[in-house]
Formats: sequence, structure tokens, C-alpha cells
Amino acid sequence: MLIYDEPINQAKLDPRPAALPALGGFSVLDLVQLLWRRKIAIASAALLCACIAVAIGKSLTPKYTATAQLYVDPRELQLVDRELTPRAPDLSGLAMVVESQGRVITSNNVLLQVIRETHLEKDPEFGGGSGKGLFGSLLGLFGIELRPTAEQRKLVEMAALETLIRHINVKKTDKTFIVDIEVWSIDPAKAAMLSNAIAKAYLTESTQSQAARVRRATSDLSSRLTELQERLRNAENTLAVYKAQNNFVGTQDTLISDQQLSASNQRLAAARALTLDAQAKHDQIAASRKTSADAGAIPEALQSPTIANLRSQYAEARKRQAELQSELGPRHPALRQMEKQVEDLRRTIGEETDRFLQAAKNDLTRARDYEASLNKALETQKRQSVQMSQAAVRLRELERDVEASRDVYQSFLKRSRETEEQETLNTSSARIIGDATVPQRRTFPPGMALFAMIGFMLGGLASAAWIIAVERLTPGANPVRPDTPVRTSASSAAQNRTPAAATRQPSATSQPAVSLIAKPSITRLQETDVVRTLGGILATGGTLDVVKLGWPTLRAGFPLMTFLNSMREIRTALATRAAKDTAPVMAVIGAGNGEDRNIAALNVALSAARDGARVLLIDADQKTYTLSNKVAHLGREETGRLGWLNIGAKAARAIKSANGISILPALKASDTKASDTIRKAIAQARIGGDYDLVVLDGPAMPWSPADHALFDATDGLVAILPVKLDINESMEDIITALGETECKLVGVVINELNPTAVNRQRDKQYA
Repeated sequence: MLIYDEPINQAKLDPRPAALPALGGFSVLDLVQLLWRRKIAIASAALLCACIAVAIGKSLTPKYTATAQLYVDPRELQLVDRELTPRAPDLSGLAMVVESQGRVITSNNVLLQVIRETHLEKDPEFGGGSGKGLFGSLLGLFGIELRPTAEQRKLVEMAALETLIRHINVKKTDKTFIVDIEVWSIDPAKAAMLSNAIAKAYLTESTQSQAARVRRATSDLSSRLTELQERLRNAENTLAVYKAQNNFVGTQDTLISDQQLSASNQRLAAARALTLDAQAKHDQIAASRKTSADAGAIPEALQSPTIANLRSQYAEARKRQAELQSELGPRHPALRQMEKQVEDLRRTIGEETDRFLQAAKNDLTRARDYEASLNKALETQKRQSVQMSQAAVRLRELERDVEASRDVYQSFLKRSRETEEQETLNTSSARIIGDATVPQRRTFPPGMALFAMIGFMLGGLASAAWIIAVERLTPGANPVRPDTPVRTSASSAAQNRTPAAATRQPSATSQPAVSLIAKPSITRLQETDVVRTLGGILATGGTLDVVKLGWPTLRAGFPLMTFLNSMREIRTALATRAAKDTAPVMAVIGAGNGEDRNIAALNVALSAARDGARVLLIDADQKTYTLSNKVAHLGREETGRLGWLNIGAKAARAIKSANGISILPALKASDTKASDTIRKAIAQARIGGDYDLVVLDGPAMPWSPADHALFDATDGLVAILPVKLDINESMEDIITALGETECKLVGVVINELNPTAVNRQRDKQYA
């Protein structure tokens, strides 16, 4: 069993407050005392330097800065359908245009125009009068001014230009089209005047450059119009000659040859119809003549007045013949005469009918001849049409050439007229939105109070450094005072103890021992304190429940159990070590199997949560990641108020559980990087106000330098001693490994949980 007759760590230290470590044989306390003894000299030197700084500030030439604001919109006004300058394609292009205009503002053309308008070449601030020379200055005393040569005027302007460039600062406001023109000068009115003059000169230069650009484009277009007009005229002449040579004559829609061919087709069709009609008429009359007893029964005969008159006479004669036959005998002369008259009339009718047949035959012959002549003429026209079609290929080529030349000429002519009109238009959207006003305060030098402060601080530091240097370089300046106590570090005390010893005995020759901490609290985590469940049983929703991870967890409803009371005492001791209004930080460490420590750390955090504390449990085990693997895919991530849980390449955020515990998984990285990340998280958790207690699960033994650095960021340590190991040896190993950090040990938990109980219950199906 553990033997604690004395506190775990009794470092032999001076009972007085420990001073900071000495720096090369010269302690900080001695340094402070030395500076305090020389405080009058240091204060005098500081005041003297402050006065000198104020005097220097008063002697500096003041500078006044005036600002004029320009609105430079690259999207020019669209006064015509098509513009000479294309639009900027996107916002990045627009920003580049605005930046380019900022460079135009400080261009030589703009600034030289400002110099000529404001006569800066005569201003002494901008180099005016410096080019006269000694002889010119002497003549100027007598009122005689020498006219400078053109080269001298050029040099003076260039000198003024260089000086003016140094006085200008052009700035573009982010995500806007606003450009600020800042000009400084020793005269505030001159600064405002120059700033406004530069803005106006820029607008004038922009308008002139646009007009010159349009004028140059108009000139180029006009020079091309003559050539394009001549090309169009030649193409049209060639087309007209070719049409005349190949008989391409007609209306706007069709040629005459095509019209004649169409008309011939129509006439041939009509002639064929007439031929068929004449053939049918002839055949009908011929058939009637052969089959009909009455020669005048054909339709043409019935329509003829002559036939109608003869048929009427024939009918009268037949009637008279019938009457005479009934009255006279067959040989009577009157009867015979009447019969002869009837026969003559019949013969006359037949002769008239024969004339109709002959006329139909003549019509048929004439129709056939007319059809043949039309057919022959049509064949001739068809051959001519084929020849015209072959010639039309070249004709269409010439027509396309004419159309292309005409389109280009018309386009250039229209564009030339547009640019000629656009020359007198100002499509720029740039304008002055804020004239520069006369500044009331100088921009340099700053206020005399700042000069005095800087001089006072530099003078004090310089005098203090001088005093320290003189003190160190003077022989015998840093003696060891007899009343200075000798301090023994905790590491020296740790080296003098035996590995197996659990107690400390004060040395007879050493100074009186003072214990840094009281004896750490010892508690037990027993089977009666916990309940076991299978991992993931009855897990609903997306919120993590730590009692369902498959590890033994504290029973609910037993607020007075021994383990909970002991943990309250440990947290009380831990709170005394933490700074005021900050969350205390506890690291749970242990020897042996890491899962024993993980289970104990979870129950330590759960005991604080049962008392209403907001607990952050951080997995600091960079070797096994047991706790992180348990909760890797469970629960919902909790976003910190200050975003301090974003660690590593991937955002590892605390997982909030339903038990008042937030679990931060381990960062899979190197020990140094992981330790730095955890220490940053601890620092944020201390001051963030989101948690009342921070518990570190680990790190696992053996500890690296990064792990010891992590212990320095904690307020206390709790050691887990599993009963399956020798607890005295385990405790001695922990104390030996902690070294000077053993003074932070505030509690010991003897883990009496039976690990085999978990294995026996894994096959049981219960909630």
C-alpha cells in the first residue's frame, strides 16, 4: 500500500519568496535596486531627451496634406450604338482599368500641365529659381531678369516634376471606383490648390486623349474609304460588262430569257390543247358524215344559220312533196319537180356539211403546224437557258464580290461618320466628387506630446542602459551580498532521493524544509461506484452519451458516494492553484494500460459534470488515441465561441455530449505540434468562459519534452494507479518521471475496476 508520512514533494527552498533566476551573476532584484538608486539621474536624462525631442519637432518643417476625390467609372457613357473603346469584360478588368487611371493621374502629361497652369517652376518649394546661377542671382538684385533658354526651361520643369511626384500620393479605395489624390505641401492652401489642379488636369487629359484617339481612328477610316470605294466601283463595272456580254438582261427578279422560256412553255401547252381540240372536232365531223343519214345533224351544222335555213327549206319541200304524193300520181310532173327540189336541198345540205369537215381538217393542220413551230422554238430556248446557267456561275461570283465590297464600304463609311461625330462627344464618366479643402492640421510632424513621450522613453532607456553598463564594467560592481539566501531547486531535491522511497527526510545540514503542497488526496474508484453498459446501446439522435460508450461510468443518483466527495476535495485544491476568474486545468496521468487511465479520466470529468460544472475533456494521448477513436463518429461538433477548437489541417472541434461534457479529440500530428495545439486550446478555455473545468486525458508514459511542456500549462495532476499493477512501484515511476513537476500532484485515484468484467458482459444482450 502507499505510505504517505510526509508530503510527496518537500523541496528545500528559502521560506522567503523566490526571486527570478540570476542573469549571468547579476540578479534581477539587484538590477531593480540599482535603477531605483539612480532614479533621479534616469528621470533627469529622460526629461532632457523629451525637451530635445520637442525642440527637434518644433524645428521640422510642417507638412499639410489635402485630398481631392475622383470617381473613375471605367464604364463609359453609351451615346452611340457602337463605341470605339470596348467594355471591360468583368469586375477584375474594371478594377485594373481604375488602377491604370490612377497611374495616368501621376503621368508626366498630367503633372506637366499642372506645372504650367500653376507656375510651379517658379515656386521655391518645387525647385523654382534654383537654375539661375550665381550671375543670374546677382543680376536679379538689380531688377534684371535673364530670359532662360528652352533647354533651361525644360530642366526647370523636369526638376519641378520630380519634386511634385514626391508630393503626390494616389490611393484607390478597395471595391470602389473612388480615387483619392493626396498632395502635401508646406502651405495648406497650396496643397489644396495643387490637389484640385491635378484632378482637373486629369479630366482634361482624359477628354483630350479620348478625342485624339477618336480623331486618329476617324483619319484611319477615312483613308481607307477611297480605296474601298474604288474597289467597289471596279467590281460593279466588271459585273455590268459580264452581264452585257452574256445577255443577262431582265427585271430585278428574273432574266428575259427565263421569262421567254416560261412564256413559250405556256404557249406550247395552249397549242397542244388547240391541236387536241381540232383533232377531236375533225374526228367527230368525219364520224358523223359516215354514220348519220342526216348530213346536217352535226353540232356545227346545227349552229350554222345557213344550214338552219336550208333545213327549213328542206322540211317545207318534204312537206309539199308528201302533199303532192297524196294528191297526184307518181308520174305527175309537179311531183317529180318537187322530188327534184327536195334532192337538191339534201345535196346542198351535204355540201355545206362537207365544208365544215374541210374547215375542221384545215384547223387541225394549222394547229399541228403551230405546235411544231412552238416546240422547235422552245428547244432553242432550252439550249440557250443551259448556256445561261453555266454563265450564271461566274455571274453569282461577281455579284458576291460586289456585295462584299459594298458591305465593307458601307460599314467603313458608317463607322467613319460615327467616329467623326463621337469626336465632339465626351463619353467619360470620371468626375470630381470632392474638391480638396484647405487642411487645418498638419500631417507631419506629429504632435509635440508624442515627441515628448518618445524622447522621455528613449532617454530613460538609454540612461538606464548606460548606468547598467557602467555598473557591470566597473570592477567589484556586482558582489554577492552576505544576506542573499542560497536557493535549492526542486530538481536538486529530486536528484537526492532514492527511486523506491515514498517519503522525504530533511537533511541535517540543509535549511528548514518547506512543503510546496499538502499531501495529495487519495480516493478509490470501485465497482460499486460504476455501472457498465455495452457501447452504442440505445444511442438515439446525434448527441453523444458518455455512459453508452461501453466503459464503466459513475452511477446516477448517488451524490454522497465516496469517490464524488473525494473528487470535490481535489477540485477545491485545484481551484486554489488556478488564477482568479479562469477555468482550472487538470491532467489525468497514469502507468500501465492506457484504457485504465481513459476510463478514470472519463469518470473524473463525469464527477464534475454531475455537480453542474461545464467540463472540457481533451484527449492528450498521442500514442493510442483511445478516447478519440471512441467518439470519432458520434455526437455533434460544438463550435467554440472564439473558434479556438479549429486545430490542425482539419478542423477538430469539441463533441458535445448529453452529460455536460465536451470532448475534444486528439490531433494526429507530431508530439510538438499536438502539444502546442493543446496548450493553445487550454489558454483559450481558461479565458473563454465556456467551461468551468478542463481535464486532460494523458499524455501516456513515457513522457517526451513536449508532454512536460504540456504539464507546465496545467494547474494540477491526478495519478491513476490500477490495482492490477504494484501501486507503489507505479507511483514511484510516476514521481520519478515527473521530476520538478511532481509538486503539481493534487490527487491519486486507485482504480479497482475489474477489467475482466467488461469481457464477461460483452456477450450479454441488455441495455
